[in-house]
Amino acid sequence: MLNLNLPRYLPSADELPDSDDAPVDNELQELIPGLLKAILLILWAERMDWFFGVDMGIYYHPDESAIVPDGFLSLGVERFYDEELRPSYVLWDEKVVPIFVLEVVSPKYRKEYSDKLNDYAALGVLYYVIYSSQRRRKPRLEVHKLVNGKYELQTGNPVWLPEIGLGIGCERGNYCGVTREWMYWYDEQGQRYPTPQEQIKQAQQQAQLAQEQAQLAQQQAQQEAQRAQQEAQRAQQLAERLRALGIDPDNLI
Repeated sequence: MLNLNLPRYLPSADELPDSDDAPVDNELQELIPGLLKAILLILWAERMDWFFGVDMGIYYHPDESAIVPDGFLSLGVERFYDEELRPSYVLWDEKVVPIFVLEVVSPKYRKEYSDKLNDYAALGVLYYVIYSSQRRRKPRLEVHKLVNGKYELQTGNPVWLPEIGLGIGCERGNYCGVTREWMYWYDEQGQRYPTPQEQIKQAQQQAQLAQEQAQLAQQQAQQEAQRAQQEAQRAQQLAERLRALGIDPDNLI
């Protein structure tokens, strides 16, 4: 894709529209990729070689309109340029094709299974993921991998993506106060990575447990100190009784 016959003088990302200005048809088209990005921001917090775009235009030619997926992931690129961040993703500047693209199907069909599939294959996107909550007889999550220029449907839930080092899948959970099926990242053993809210809750539980353990340890220390004081008092009382009987307790040692 990057070897297209491009014009000599090319516009920068700042000179191009940052999206197609089309409103989303369903709130899930924002929330699902937003959740995946939020998990990555914690999971890959120390890494600066990745970028996850949400509803952002991907430009492959200055004379063509941008392709605007619901979400996409690129590896081997700068996570941040500067404080203004990316207005769009321009392939002739980035020189890296997204490795992962996500489309969330809304009630208004947008050719996710036809034109977009062909467009992403032409771009060279390795993984094209489609999620449709409206499906009943077919899997709601489809993971397509580009093999010899054509997409092949992968099986399983989650599906391991070795080139990314993550799995992608869906299951019921709670996000933004809504309990339903959401998409998540998984490890190689199929264990789901927690959401930011879940991590906060886990951290709070761990802090509460640590506090309870510290309080218990303090109580135990106080009890030990009390027992030691009681033993010292009993020893002193015994010594006084012995002296009263004319016995020097020091001579008994």
